[in-house]
Amino acid sequence: MALLLPKTNFVLAIFLLLLMLSTSKGSLDVHYYHQTCPQAENIIFETVRKASINDPKVPARILRMFFHDCFIRGCDASVLLDSTPGNQAEKDGPPNVSLASFYVIEDAKTKLEMACPGTVSCADIIAIAARDVVAMSRGPYWNVLKGRKDGRVSEASETVNLPAPTFNVTQLFQSFAQRGLGLKDLVALSGGHSLGFSHCSSFEARVHNFSSVHDVDPTMNTEFAERLKKKCPKPNRDRNAGEFLDSTASTFDNDYYLRLMAGEGLFGSDQALLTDYRTRWIVESFAKDQGLFFREFTASMVKLGNVGVLENGEVRLKCQAVN
Repeated sequence: MALLLPKTNFVLAIFLLLLMLSTSKGSLDVHYYHQTCPQAENIIFETVRKASINDPKVPARILRMFFHDCFIRGCDASVLLDSTPGNQAEKDGPPNVSLASFYVIEDAKTKLEMACPGTVSCADIIAIAARDVVAMSRGPYWNVLKGRKDGRVSEASETVNLPAPTFNVTQLFQSFAQRGLGLKDLVALSGGHSLGFSHCSSFEARVHNFSSVHDVDPTMNTEFAERLKKKCPKPNRDRNAGEFLDSTASTFDNDYYLRLMAGEGLFGSDQALLTDYRTRWIVESFAKDQGLFFREFTASMVKLGNVGVLENGEVRLKCQAVN
């Protein structure tokens, strides 16, 4: 029995994780604030719109913020909590230090507290704002389910559980499956890379000393690789150097999948979607049909927004601190 105990504990741990992060639609409702704060979505939209005009990086950062929040502890706004003397929070974990648009959510929260005190959760603000940045970038619009509560725990150490840009499809699928998401969700949500920019550190290993056999990742388009080498030389003294995630990086469209088809996926995890037979057909279908991509993306965003919904959280009065 002693030999079986570690395996039993591992299985139990996985079960509890899946239980914690399981999809929960029961407490969420499109009309959740219809009576208590009918102006909530308008307030969030205007705040995000103005911030995006002042800083074009905001849409990509807000969308990424939603992903990173929901993948750690579920969609509970734990990514917004500030670190304290006794705890380093998620926002200070290595994958999150470049998000940098937390102030937009806090600004929306301040306005909502004036309009409807103690009513709209920070977790719902992130979910609504993520929808808004996609829609205002010429992407699809969908009805956001609302009624999430905010969590009280945020630990930087847990950000190691975010999918890495070096992951292959098996690793990506395992990460998504733990959150109740399938292969189609994986490919559709990866389309969020339609917006944004990445610094060299996230992809330069693909164009410099990739392996003992290849200096450059052989799945990468040769001309594209040469362009990246020039932007990200070794040594690289420009900390701001990098590349846009697709060729229409301020417009939400299916160009991301067209780039994958051309061997121009920026991250190894992007290009792996084309080279793996399990996901290749989905990439090809999204590359051919933008409308299909939009439909699948919205469905997957709703599923992601249901991950780990808290029944007994709180509505924070300030998003960066627990009540």
